[in-house]
Amino acid sequence: MTATPRFTVDDSAKDPQADIWFAEPAGFTPLPLDLLLAAPDSPAAHDLRTAFAPFLDAAPDEVTRQRFVAQVAEGQRLLAALREIGTVHCSIGLHRDDVDDADSGANGQPLLSFVTLSWRDTTLSSRAATAARAVASAEGHTHIEYLELPCGPATFGETVRTPSADSGLPRQALLQIHAHLPHPDCRRLVVLTLSTTAAAHREQYRAILKQIAETVSFDNPLEEGASEAR
Repeated sequence: MTATPRFTVDDSAKDPQADIWFAEPAGFTPLPLDLLLAAPDSPAAHDLRTAFAPFLDAAPDEVTRQRFVAQVAEGQRLLAALREIGTVHCSIGLHRDDVDDADSGANGQPLLSFVTLSWRDTTLSSRAATAARAVASAEGHTHIEYLELPCGPATFGETVRTPSADSGLPRQALLQIHAHLPHPDCRRLVVLTLSTTAAAHREQYRAILKQIAETVSFDNPLEEGASEAR
């Protein structure tokens, strides 16, 4: 017997302005973008300062406290840059490495990943053509796949990027797996991206992103469930 999947419904799923719904598997924690990017004098910014207060109070000295504040500010800057290019959702993934690898001794170590959902405007075209063009015109994409999902046609591709020497970031290869899902209005495209430095686990991360993409709906599934229950 197969167990019925269980979901926790986020408040955002009940937003009357929402135009996409999806689910993430266990191990992913959404980032509250509206709270993290709130205007300085807004009530949300006050709530953010209140939430961070225990961490600041627990800092052993002023240097540690200022370092924490600087790291939060840098994170906010990066999230703001993502929002400017159409990103509306971000989640941090934390999973345990349960693949036996005696040579590397990495078994049991935590694996970090980052999932984003972004909107892109497209020229008016069929959804299949838009999905195909999304990867055909993208430079450096490998492992390209075309699938028919419950929400419609989708293409998948991968890139591996290494930060430049002057970026200030660790020179560690970053695997990015992308899913492109055209909206039924044929004028915009959803891009799901899963990023991780754990490139050795690409097969597992491909499966995770496909699992997320398979749950995407452009019609409110909660309304469908409510009407079926009547």
